[in-house]
Amino acid sequence: MEFIDTHCHFCDPVYDQDREEVIAKAIEAGVSHMLQADVDSSDRPAMLALCREHPDCLHPMVGFYPGSVTEENWQRELDMVVATYRDSGSSAGMTRFVAVGEIGLDYHYGKETAELQKKVLRTQLELASEWDLPVNIHLREAEGDFFDIISDCDHLHLRGNLHAFSASAEFFRQVSRHGDWRVGVGGVLTFKKARIAREILEIPLDRILLETDAPYLTPTPHRGERNDSSYIPLIAVYLADLKGVSTAEIAAATTASAKQLFAI
Repeated sequence: MEFIDTHCHFCDPVYDQDREEVIAKAIEAGVSHMLQADVDSSDRPAMLALCREHPDCLHPMVGFYPGSVTEENWQRELDMVVATYRDSGSSAGMTRFVAVGEIGLDYHYGKETAELQKKVLRTQLELASEWDLPVNIHLREAEGDFFDIISDCDHLHLRGNLHAFSASAEFFRQVSRHGDWRVGVGGVLTFKKARIAREILEIPLDRILLETDAPYLTPTPHRGERNDSSYIPLIAVYLADLKGVSTAEIAAATTASAKQLFAI
């Protein structure tokens, strides 16, 4: 069986001592591709360098994460996203980005930067449309504002996935009226009493992607430990049980969907 981890962060310092071993372990577990989410300029160079070292299995996104948005940095960071993309075809870079992400809205710690976050998100949605790339969306306690924005962006013909999806199946159906959307599910699916374990029953299998968000959100029975892409099959087994299908069917459907969306 072949799996794809559609969202992880292998440049996190927690992997500094064994990063190569972690990548090898994931491949051994059947995870053929691991998509590296961008956050901001602080770790982007290291992330891109790592992807260039492993071009067959690590694939970069480019984007500005909502939790990093401030009044002081937002325009500079957006300019760097554009510059990074435009330099990606140069002899020094030669990088193919699979998505604009992770981008979105995050009000979990307050709404002080909400207006800036919305401005930054709109700009990056426009860039994704211009560059003909899917988007990888981080959304936390901001579903209403996100829906208002994408409802106003039908002309962009958006496609992408809602990373670490935790909203309702009805919200996903509403979002799907405004683009070609999928949901990313990971370790939270395996948590006791997790809402997504109920909502995912109403979301078609061909709309579901697997992810870890490694090193975060480690699935049961490893919750509390560092996460990595080798745990993707655990999530697949759990999803198969919920959906009443085989793990092989989960692997085939989610892998095909990821390859189609991200062109890998």
